[in-house]
Amino acid sequence: MTGFPYFNRHLAEILDVPADAVPVCTELFTVRQVSKGEYLMHHGEFSDSLYFVEKGLLRMYTIDRNGREHIVQFAPEGWMVSDRGSLYFGEETIFNIDAIEDSVVLVMRSDFFTELTLHYPQAVSANELLLQKHIRQLQHRITLLLGATAEERYLDFIKTYPQLLQRAPQWMLASYLGVAPESLSRVRRELARKKFEIN
Repeated sequence: MTGFPYFNRHLAEILDVPADAVPVCTELFTVRQVSKGEYLMHHGEFSDSLYFVEKGLLRMYTIDRNGREHIVQFAPEGWMVSDRGSLYFGEETIFNIDAIEDSVVLVMRSDFFTELTLHYPQAVSANELLLQKHIRQLQHRITLLLGATAEERYLDFIKTYPQLLQRAPQWMLASYLGVAPESLSRVRRELARKKFEIN
């Protein structure tokens, strides 16, 4: 499976699974080519899949009653995205997932990790740690949205998604940060001014 370097790295470095796990894994996902703007999941559907990005960029977002989009997560290469409420509890999803760029996505079955750990028990603790890190990141993001300034949120975004500044439109970055595009523009100008004064 040399054609999936990000997924191979995820298995080896994150889940502590050896290379001979590949035959097991390939039975648990399908590969999907997703065009820019194409949807993987719509609000109101029931989802039974996780999406691992091998190439490209996805976003997961909601739309409020006023028609405004609120991006919950970006998923560049090596990231996974899913609605866990729908995946594990059978709820209608409140999210949409679509592609910001042409992408290659591994669509993983809901029992992917269960099946993988049956063959490779050492992945249990690794997957548990991965889940706890994800929860920690969500808590951190909630804290930022509740109390941090727009500048603090933007600086944290750069730390979390350094490769996305040139890949995602500014209005999407503003949506993720919970600020108006005009506010984000002001933040970026102010940071550029501060950097210029320091230099």
